[in-house]
Amino acid sequence: MGSLPPYRRGSGGSLVPAVGGEESTRITNLANLQNELRGIDQKVQAYLVVVAGPGLGEMHRLEGQESVIGRSANVNVRLTDDGISRRHCRVVMAGDSVVLEDLGSANGTTVNGEPIQRRELKEGDKVRLGTTVLKFTYQDKLDESFQKQMYDAALRDGLTKAFNKKFFLDRLQIEFSFAKRHKTPLSLILFDVDHFKRVNDTYGHLAGDAVLVQLAALAQSMLRTEDIAARYGGEEFAVLCRGVPMQAGLMVAERIRSSVERAEFIHDGQRLPVTISAGVAGLPDVSADVPAGLVSAADEALYEAKRSGRNRVCVKR
Repeated sequence: MGSLPPYRRGSGGSLVPAVGGEESTRITNLANLQNELRGIDQKVQAYLVVVAGPGLGEMHRLEGQESVIGRSANVNVRLTDDGISRRHCRVVMAGDSVVLEDLGSANGTTVNGEPIQRRELKEGDKVRLGTTVLKFTYQDKLDESFQKQMYDAALRDGLTKAFNKKFFLDRLQIEFSFAKRHKTPLSLILFDVDHFKRVNDTYGHLAGDAVLVQLAALAQSMLRTEDIAARYGGEEFAVLCRGVPMQAGLMVAERIRSSVERAEFIHDGQRLPVTISAGVAGLPDVSADVPAGLVSAADEALYEAKRSGRNRVCVKR
C-alpha cells in the first residue's frame, strides 16, 4: 500500500489534507512578505547628504548611471564651495556597487580621511571635497522626508517657509567671497511691505501673516532655483542672485514689485491692499569689502524707495 499524504483533523473530525491549511497559509504569508520586502528595497535610493560646509543638511539623490559633482552649473550635484573644482569627481553606479572617482580635481577627494582616485562607497562613508563633507547613505522615502523636515526646520522661516536670516547671512558670506575672488557679478535685493503696520492694525495679525506667506511664495515663484530668498526681518525679505549684474537685479526686483501690485491678497474674504518697496545693490558696481557693505548699500536704496513714495524700486550706484 502506497504512502498517504499528511492529513490533519478537520472541524468535523474528518481527515483532510494538511496542504492548503496552516502550511499553505504560512507559505502565502511568506510570499507576501518577500514581495513586500522587494517593494521596500526598490524604494531605497543612494544619497549624498551635506554634513559640513556650505549647504549643510542638503540631500542629493544619486540617480542614473553617473552623477558628476562640482561647482559648475552643468553638473548633477552642484556644491557652492571655492575649494571644489568645476567637475570635481563623479559617482558611478556599477551593478550593486557605487564607485567614487576623482576627475583630476585641484584639491583632491578624500573618503574617511584618505585621498582616493577611485573607491567603492559603503554606507556611512564621509567624502570631503574642499571644505564640504558629504555622507554617503541609503535612504527610503520615509528617511528622505524626515531628513528634509529636519533640514527645513533648521534653515527656513517657520511662517513663510523662505530661508531664515541665519542661512541667508551664511550664504551671503559664501557668495560675496566667490564673486570677489572670481570677479563675477552678484545682486542683492531687499524689499518690504509698504504700511505693514496698517495692515495688521486694520485687518489683524492673522491677515498680516497671510500676506507674508503669500508674498514669500510669489517672490520665490519668480526666481531661479539657484537664487536665495529669505525672510530678513519682520516684513522684510532679501533675495540674493548669483552671477546677476546689478542692472539685471533691478529688473528682477521690478518684476517682483509689479507682480505684488497686481496680485490679489485675500484673507477671510477680504482683499488686502499690498505693495512693496525694494532696494537693489550689486557687485562690482558697489564698492564693498565685506558682505555687510553690500547689505548697507541695498538698505540705503530701500530707504530711498520708501522716502520717494513707496511701491517702487531704487538702486544704489
